[in-house]
Amino acid sequence: MAVGVLALQGSFKEHIVALRKLGVEAVEVRKPEQLSGLSGLIIPGGESTTMAKLAEQYKLIPALKDFGISGKPIWGTCAGLIFLADKAVGQKIGGQALLGGLDCTVHRNYFGSQLNSFETELPAPPALSEIGGSENFRAVFIRAPAIVNAGPNVEVLAALNVPSGESGASSPGNEAEDQGQKVIVAVRQGNLLATAFHPELTGDTRWLFMKMVPKGGKADVPVKAVEESASLIRPFTDPKDLPVFRDASFLVFE
Repeated sequence: MAVGVLALQGSFKEHIVALRKLGVEAVEVRKPEQLSGLSGLIIPGGESTTMAKLAEQYKLIPALKDFGISGKPIWGTCAGLIFLADKAVGQKIGGQALLGGLDCTVHRNYFGSQLNSFETELPAPPALSEIGGSENFRAVFIRAPAIVNAGPNVEVLAALNVPSGESGASSPGNEAEDQGQKVIVAVRQGNLLATAFHPELTGDTRWLFMKMVPKGGKADVPVKAVEESASLIRPFTDPKDLPVFRDASFLVFE
């Protein structure tokens, strides 16, 4: 099997490395014709507006939409989550193209700027823990989005508690922020999987198996590798101190 990684901008190389560690053929996708013959597709993190503009420039939008409609699995991380959402708020002036397919609303920079990037540990959803490895997973949020509303057919896989006033989001109607409730950071619907965080930056490759690698057949050997990598994840002991740059107000970026 061959899995494509949209390689226009962002952390596509990290996804390719993770796929190859599992013995999966990874294909960099920059043109519509490169989607042909792929078993699945990963849309990586990066700058979502730039990624959308490049996708339009290379005439990839229709081909990517057709790929999703075909039923083949697509996993979007961070910017990829924004790309797969039916609606996005907090966008730059002029907005951006969205592939859609996930019945949800995403806030583009929910957790704030780059300085608000952080890591934490979250409980693994049943679909992840049944693969093996740790009961938790390490989540790396880099200028991350979040899902502020999800439709009834969207399965919530992970959520993060965000006390009132802790989020960088400022859009009207963000009930999760106003009430200090949990905000959604991972979902799946049909053939689409999306995470606001970056599993490719950790040793945990189990997320790949939720959509990218089929059950049975060639998955037998990689599953062992997934279990071993997940068991080696370093536990995160004090997420209350995050984001790590919260007290770095003295830094100035122009």
